Amino acid sequence: MTHQADSTGRYLVTFLALMVLLALTVAASFIHLGRLNWLAALSVSTVKTLLIAYYFMHLRTTSRLTWMAAVAGCVMLVILTALILTDSWTRSWLS
Repeated sequence: MTHQADSTGRYLVTFLALMVLLALTVAASFIHLGRLNWLAALSVSTVKTLLIAYYFMHLRTTSRLTWMAAVAGCVMLVILTALILTDSWTRSWLS
């Protein structure tokens, strides 16, 4: 498989976008959103993860099989996170 050489500008723009999202994460931590703080942090971290996977892990130039493996990993992460959150939310009746 042949790979094109990526431009430095694309990596620089991606890096700057990640730095802006980092600043947004820090700013959101100082804003009181109540029980939605975790949702704001998780949303920003999801966008950062997608940027890293798409550009730095070269998912945009790989085969469909690699995409399927990446999507399968994300689906498994969502399932496990849902199970953990369900367990956490239902424990209040124990105390």
